[in-house]
Amino acid sequence: MPKPNKETFEFAAIKDALLNNQAPFPPAMIYYFSDIPQEDLDLLVQVWPEVWIERRRGLLEDMENLAESDTLLFFDPVAIMCLDDEDPVARATAIRLLWQSQEEDLVPMLLRRLNQDPESIVRAAAATGLGMFVYLGECEEIKESTYQQVLQNLIKVHLSSDDRLVRRRALEALGYASHPEIPDFIRRAYNTDDEEWLQSALCAMGRSCDSLWTESVLDMFAHPDSVVRYEAIRAAGELELTDAREPLFDLLEEGTDDDDIYFAAIWALSKIGGEGVRALIEIALDETEDMEEVQFLEEALENLDFTEQINTFDMMFIDDDGLDEWYEDDEDIE
Repeated sequence: MPKPNKETFEFAAIKDALLNNQAPFPPAMIYYFSDIPQEDLDLLVQVWPEVWIERRRGLLEDMENLAESDTLLFFDPVAIMCLDDEDPVARATAIRLLWQSQEEDLVPMLLRRLNQDPESIVRAAAATGLGMFVYLGECEEIKESTYQQVLQNLIKVHLSSDDRLVRRRALEALGYASHPEIPDFIRRAYNTDDEEWLQSALCAMGRSCDSLWTESVLDMFAHPDSVVRYEAIRAAGELELTDAREPLFDLLEEGTDDDDIYFAAIWALSKIGGEGVRALIEIALDETEDMEEVQFLEEALENLDFTEQINTFDMMFIDDDGLDEWYEDDEDIE
């Protein structure tokens, strides 16, 4: 896979830059870590512990940001190496760098960090990372035994006396699961007076694909805490709640100073679709001069295109029961 940067570097130059604390690490060299050859990775393993801790953290964050904006970049081997970094921040960042990976071989590594890492930020990151494998298990894209192992470990952690953040992240990861106990876990978190647990409950609701949570999600649109409102809006989009369309229109018409809520509302509408959504996004696109917002709104329109295609397909689909009824009606006519 060709790297975006045309320059090539010898490992000796990379090593010198890594160990030179008197100068910033050259941004062009970060691409070196994507698709790193095994022989270079072996050399990096030897050098990495000598690298200044702040540089290790910064490089992993840079890789994470680059990977989010360019899906062709592949930093997994470096991230896996850093799962054993002595610094917990580096370990947690390395796990985040792996969040889009679907390699089943990662599961034992993440479970080890979930159950054995001494730092709660790393255990919490591992719980979040395992959420991908709950989703893959529901889609039957990993072995059933692997899925059950992930599920049982996350349930155990959620019900444990571990740090609150770890248990919250476990609940959020379990949101994808169709396990019969999960709705009770979500309901208990939702019914607490704790805003952080409420945020996690809403996140899990959004991942559940279950309209059971419609009223609970919509009720939180008026919550005084902005993060709770944000999670409720996101959940409404993930659940594609048509009942959320009008309150989201009202929110955007009234205006908000909270950029996170604004972007979440637009994206939720792009997932819900329906009358007036395209016009609203196009008007917002015409009125803004902010390039970051322009890019986001264009992506929202692309997502709306996808939503409308899916909705059109669903309208054309006739299930077996409907087909049987059609045949019966046809026979009656004859």
